[in-house]
Amino acid sequence: MPKTTSHLKTIEQRLLWLSHWMIHNANHLRENKDGIKVGGHQASSASMVSIMTALYFAVLRPQDRVAVKPHASPIFHAIQYLMGNLTREKMENFRGFGGVQSYPSRTKDINDVDFSTGSVGLGVAITAFASLVQDYLGAKAWGADAPQGRMIALVGDAELDEGNIYEALQEGWKNDLRNCWWIIDYNRQSLDGIVREGLFGRIEKIFDAFGWDIVRVKHGALQRAAFEEPGGTALRDWIDNCPNAEYSALTFMGGAVWRKRLMDDLGDQGDVSALIDRRSDAQLAALMENLGGNCVETMAETFASIDHDRPTCFLAYTIKGWGTPIAGHKDNHGGLMNKAQMAQWQKHMGVPEGQEWEPFAAVENPKALQEFLNTVPFFADGPRRFGDARLTVPTLSAPVAREISTQAAFGKILDDLAKGDGEFEQRIVTTSPDVTGTTNLGPWVNRRKLFARTEMSDAFIENRIPSTAKWEFTPEGQHIELGIAEMNLFLLLGAAGLSHQLWGKRLIPIGTVYDPFVHRGLDALNYACYQDARFMIVGTPSGITLAPEGGAHQSIGTPLTGMSQDGLASFEPAFADELAVIMEWAFDYLQRDGSDEGESPNWLRDQTGGSVYLRLTTKPLEQPVIRSDAAFREGTINGAYWLREPGPNCSVVIAYQGAVADEAIAAAGMMGEYRRDIGVLAVTSADRLNAGWTAAQTARAQGDMTAQSHAEHLLRRLPSTCTLVTVVDGHPTTLSWLGSVMGHRTLAHGVEHFGQTGTIGDLYRHFRIDRDSLAQSISRLTLGRTAA
Repeated sequence: MPKTTSHLKTIEQRLLWLSHWMIHNANHLRENKDGIKVGGHQASSASMVSIMTALYFAVLRPQDRVAVKPHASPIFHAIQYLMGNLTREKMENFRGFGGVQSYPSRTKDINDVDFSTGSVGLGVAITAFASLVQDYLGAKAWGADAPQGRMIALVGDAELDEGNIYEALQEGWKNDLRNCWWIIDYNRQSLDGIVREGLFGRIEKIFDAFGWDIVRVKHGALQRAAFEEPGGTALRDWIDNCPNAEYSALTFMGGAVWRKRLMDDLGDQGDVSALIDRRSDAQLAALMENLGGNCVETMAETFASIDHDRPTCFLAYTIKGWGTPIAGHKDNHGGLMNKAQMAQWQKHMGVPEGQEWEPFAAVENPKALQEFLNTVPFFADGPRRFGDARLTVPTLSAPVAREISTQAAFGKILDDLAKGDGEFEQRIVTTSPDVTGTTNLGPWVNRRKLFARTEMSDAFIENRIPSTAKWEFTPEGQHIELGIAEMNLFLLLGAAGLSHQLWGKRLIPIGTVYDPFVHRGLDALNYACYQDARFMIVGTPSGITLAPEGGAHQSIGTPLTGMSQDGLASFEPAFADELAVIMEWAFDYLQRDGSDEGESPNWLRDQTGGSVYLRLTTKPLEQPVIRSDAAFREGTINGAYWLREPGPNCSVVIAYQGAVADEAIAAAGMMGEYRRDIGVLAVTSADRLNAGWTAAQTARAQGDMTAQSHAEHLLRRLPSTCTLVTVVDGHPTTLSWLGSVMGHRTLAHGVEHFGQTGTIGDLYRHFRIDRDSLAQSISRLTLGRTAA
């Protein structure tokens, strides 16, 4: 065996042991206070061990990035432990509080994780978009020195059931995808059963249709050598034609059963019988389990043979649970070796008792192995978590208009930015899933053009056909146009939002989408936030204000999504000057990492930064005189300010968020002669207002009795008898919690059911979020008190 292959085989066995011992320790040795299975997917890890050994220790370069399939995380952790990048304490606490994570996590693990995984399919697809972002950076003068590597996904075969993978394939084809590998662990078993026969033959056709090279890795070195022996052709034909379920079952039963089955099917053929007879039961089992994906030598050779940048799909045939007593069993997905099995397997692996955690236990020549590890290219540069300087955000001005919608104001603010050519403006990249024009990105795109690696002219411009859209594709372009798939939108934003850490080049990604369809990509949005990607997502038009389109184009629950999604600060401004203040703040917030920020005075985690969600509307509102004082700016950012100050005897406050501002203001005016002290609270972010309040409560519970949130500061001046009437173009729960801040009675107006077609006025009246309904609720307060 060549020296390198010998080291790879030793590493493979070390990783197999360490990963499985870590899982065994968590489930059978560590104290279990909850009394429930800890888990860890031993079998799914085992099937990947040869692939990952060959990849990490023979092929990868520091500039390459890998998304590890969720259930192979124990192998990934074992790799880091073997390289000295992870402590034994972390390993011993696998799936415990403060230990290594169940699935690789950029934010929860101390390992050098490239992409978080866990929600299956997303870790696969994001590598395609990371490759696209890498090409985007390389095409820019300021990004030409960014490292250029392969974006690699380790894929469980069952993940291919996820629809978002195929959406990503199509988008990759449209954008001339390159430098992307997907390595499929084809063990043909999933949680509940065996993969259907012939399925991958059909999947291969899909990959081929979208321009991918397909590399089948079916047979390992032992099998290929056996095929060269007399009778080997017949053995190969039998292996290739054996159904998946039978192959798995025979693997679990072992060498003696393999012998009987092969002799029953192939015996009395002279050469074939002799081929089988030359091997002991153990040797025969090793031969039959030597599929390509379980042969580290074969995988290393296969990876090394790729000398181009075309997208490549490797179909690596493997045995689920390979090398362990539970190999091939159909229940092994979530199964674990019991204590007796582990003890027997420990003897088989040659690991002495008491040395279970030793990285080099059972290694014949530890010094030689360490010398080899010291030369592995992928780890040569240490951790590959980069950074980039924060960009100075220019002052943003609200567009001057008597009436304007927040969606139109967003477009005008971006158009003003497009006229500049500073470093900040150069780093903006916009994207949208086929709604660029209808979400007001058009003016920006006309000025900054669309991105493509090669020039593509606009036929309408060439033929002098009038059009408001100038769709010119160029490497200098700053807009990436996507097809109508919201999952792709959030995966691209996730990849672009990590550019400063993956490539050391900061981007300011901005995506737009119809607000109701935020939920179509919600899993990918959560995934992007979980990785701490930084981007701005603009959901517009929102609420029921796109009235003629009907319920399918009207959003109800997105304000609650904005409030509940971690890593995402949500805003819903009503006026253009609010939007300008929020966007200027947001562009800085996207870049914060907590390293040079003090404690936030509003009990929010502003110093850590995050992504930003703007919920905007097509409904034009009459604009107030543009405001720029410090109190207005602070209130807008912290979540609310008094549009109309409550008087000393205030009995009613109308609190609104977003496009219903005019209805709330009008209702207050209608009731003004009866309730002169009525207040109007402009809520710009229920999310931040609520987060500050809960954070202040936590601080007080921990002993800081000085903690007071912005919401408490605003509402403490109100008499205890004051009633809050809340209204939002979305679910009423968005603001109904305000009554809990200081114990005020609250009447909540909002939208709880699917909308329908009609005018905005029709729908506002139908859902009782119009001025007359608000005034009616206020009037009933008086009647109720009189009756009482």
